[in-house]
Amino acid sequence: MNGLDSAIRDAGAAAYASYGSSADANVRYLTRFRTTDPVVYVQKSGERGMIVVPQMEYERATRESTAAVVTRAHAGYLDYIKAGEPRWRAAAHMIADLAGGPLLVPANFPLALARELESFHPVMLDERGAVEGMRAVKTPEEIEWIRAAQRATESAMERGIALIRNSVPRGGILHHNGAPLTSEAVRTEMHTYLLAHGYRGTDTIVSCGLDTALPHSAGAGPLRENEPIVIDIYPQDELTGYHADMTRTVVKGEPSSAIREMYEAVRDAKSHAASMLRAGVTGADLYRATVEFFRDRGYESNTRGFIHSLGHGVGLEVHEEPSLGPQGGILAARNVVTIEPGLYYPGTGGVRLEDMGAVTAAGFDRFTQYREELTL
Repeated sequence: MNGLDSAIRDAGAAAYASYGSSADANVRYLTRFRTTDPVVYVQKSGERGMIVVPQMEYERATRESTAAVVTRAHAGYLDYIKAGEPRWRAAAHMIADLAGGPLLVPANFPLALARELESFHPVMLDERGAVEGMRAVKTPEEIEWIRAAQRATESAMERGIALIRNSVPRGGILHHNGAPLTSEAVRTEMHTYLLAHGYRGTDTIVSCGLDTALPHSAGAGPLRENEPIVIDIYPQDELTGYHADMTRTVVKGEPSSAIREMYEAVRDAKSHAASMLRAGVTGADLYRATVEFFRDRGYESNTRGFIHSLGHGVGLEVHEEPSLGPQGGILAARNVVTIEPGLYYPGTGGVRLEDMGAVTAAGFDRFTQYREELTL
């Protein structure tokens, strides 16, 4: 954990402390322990990190966690509770004892716990996001977990698009097995596949028509022929916690000329960005190059047209560092990022295409192998 050691030393702290369940990506990364209940993580400068768990979790944590494991009783928490200290006070007392000096804490550290800790030691905020920075550069093992998630994602995407491809238009509405084909049905088909293969889909987007002009509209109701359908899926591996992320835009029938031209511009913008992406380039430069690319094609940016960043990191969170946006910093080898340009016009609709891969010294190692086809 050299990056965290450096942050501790640079802050003049004795230790780093974090508190949360494995829903907190930083806690899960530091401990590799999956739990629905919050745990305490403490790492002293130059030492192995420690996780403090309830007695009932001790055996499992020793098997699963990469950190040293102690129980709350062994760390003194229960003694402080028995002495009448309130919960946050007792936790702070325990952490202070383990740290032995000033503490560096993440931005999402509980305020109540921080205030109690300040009565024992100075508490400093990790403003540079040391753990987020560590998470941004993936190990070979993490990259393989994400590749596996991408393979499952593509199979799920194919299940959803197959429903659309095999549908029959009736009165402008797509039908499947005699009933209207809905956003909900396509989403359920994909999620069912994912669950059967150890992945969890959440908030998957299947939007249609004018709703596609809203980038994060989930979509609802019957799907229609001749109109864009944006499918954005970002499942999480139930075992490892790592995500994939992919978007495709399709039309069952004949798209309008405006949608077809937007699709071609988005497809070409994605290829253009991928050709420029490599270690040492900044996310901001890639974003600005995409803005210029769209401008040359006659499309605006910011409030209409291209209205979001070019991409983002993917890992234990579906949106994490690094950023391929206006403030994006220098990209490093083994960053895993998306490239997802999009164009959105109220009254017309939207188009988004998204691939994911690893940054290398030579370019972009694209994990996404799923085909691009506008018309089905």
